[in-house]
Amino acid sequence: MGKISKIVGFSLLSLMIGLGAGIFASSSAQEDGKVFELRIYTATPGNLDNLHARFRDHTIRIFGNHGMKVVGFWSPLSEEEAGDTLIYVLEHASQQAANASWQAFGQDPEWKSVSDASNANGPILAGVERRYMLATDYSPLQ
Repeated sequence: MGKISKIVGFSLLSLMIGLGAGIFASSSAQEDGKVFELRIYTATPGNLDNLHARFRDHTIRIFGNHGMKVVGFWSPLSEEEAGDTLIYVLEHASQQAANASWQAFGQDPEWKSVSDASNANGPILAGVERRYMLATDYSPLQ
């Protein structure tokens, strides 16, 4: 009986260690894996075209310099948002990479110059909403 108890105990211990390692690996993959960032910008009155121009002419390229991959841009169809809202999604290698990219982007001398020039007649951006997301296991973006 003692041998069977030891074998069962060892088996249970092995199972617990294995499950724990699996949970840790899964958790690490979520923390270290690809993340998507949803950003919703609200332009100040009359400045949505200026915001589009800044992205089209400068920002997308500068994002690329800092490892920020643009997934896409969207304009809302609702009347209350159509005149002042821009929605876009970025892909980052990880949450850590996203944080590092945004820090480098904010310190980029070219970005500072572009931002200053586009805001010369007053701010063109009234607000920013952002969310970080993981693609589901059945998402085509995996």
